[in-house]
Amino acid sequence: MHNEVMFDWSDLRHLIAVSRFGSTLAAAKALGVNQSTVHRRLGELESGIGLTLVKRHPSGYRLSELGETLIDYVLAVETAVGALERQVQALKHDLKGVIRLTCPEPTVSRIAATGLLDRFHQRYPGLAVEFITSDRYLDIAKGEADVAFRSGEPVDDSLVGRKICDSIWAIYASKSYIQQHGRPGSILELADHSLIGFDGIMQNHRVAKWLPQAVPNAHIVNRNNSMLGTLSAVKAGIGVAPLPTTLGDAEETLVQVLPPVEELTRSWYLLSHPDLRKTPRIAAFVDHVLEDAPALKTALIG
Repeated sequence: MHNEVMFDWSDLRHLIAVSRFGSTLAAAKALGVNQSTVHRRLGELESGIGLTLVKRHPSGYRLSELGETLIDYVLAVETAVGALERQVQALKHDLKGVIRLTCPEPTVSRIAATGLLDRFHQRYPGLAVEFITSDRYLDIAKGEADVAFRSGEPVDDSLVGRKICDSIWAIYASKSYIQQHGRPGSILELADHSLIGFDGIMQNHRVAKWLPQAVPNAHIVNRNNSMLGTLSAVKAGIGVAPLPTTLGDAEETLVQVLPPVEELTRSWYLLSHPDLRKTPRIAAFVDHVLEDAPALKTALIG
């Protein structure tokens, strides 16, 4: 629908100043502009709305009857703008402090390498991002972290977030392992190879549950309680293991011996608690990450 009232909101400042000080000269001094600027802006305002708002008198300028009718509404706009400016300043003061970000340890260096955090710090110099790395899911609701980059479908209904991309897993072995023991041709043939298993906090990971189901007679020669430990064991030629393609494909000494396993595919999510999501510092970080999503995808899946 066409809007017949077209004017610059900042022109209202000139009308208010003339109303308060009774002349365009005094209004210009109060606003820190030239008198001609006040005349011009008033003219543009009157032209835009199609009404005469001020009249010239021997003692200066006064509001017209129409101007007097509208002035309370104009002053209400001034009050609202002042409140908005104060709120903006308050939010700027709140944009200070630390954002505790939890994510798997292998992703830290990859996130840093994209420049995503550098761009965030340039935009919000008063905010700092602190990594809290763990192979277990930290409890955001209990305050163990503020924001999470997490792989796997959310199991905590108290959190809110956004899907970023998919997490893909495949089966890897080192070149040295393949030279000595050959390479499996299928999931079933994994039973004929030395496998890397999972222990400790990794026992509840989806890959730890998938392996004994997919390979009931698995020959486990090593167990790890971290993804980096599993990666190191595979690189050392100890055995074969499922790994995120982001990690496995990045290693020159490793070979993807079997293609991505559909059962292990999950999604990467950016998660936070709804109460925290509304705070200025967390809102600033989440919004920045979502705007810079391609960089985050590069970090998470290459």
